[in-house]
Amino acid sequence: MSDDLNKKGVQDRSRINMNEDHEVAYWTEKFKVSREELQKAVDKAGNSADAVAQALGSK
Repeated sequence: MSDDLNKKGVQDRSRINMNEDHEVAYWTEKFKVSREELQKAVDKAGNSADAVAQALGSK
């Protein structure tokens, strides 16, 4: 089931979904990295935001 962008509930900020453009935009801004750098970190560390932050050397 795809995300309903009209729902304004609490978002799961503990996981990074590289298939959702709005999430990629959020995480690239948060970590100050490009989409490619974010993808490499997710490939290396998994989709946990904490693990990706560690892989990128920031939090």
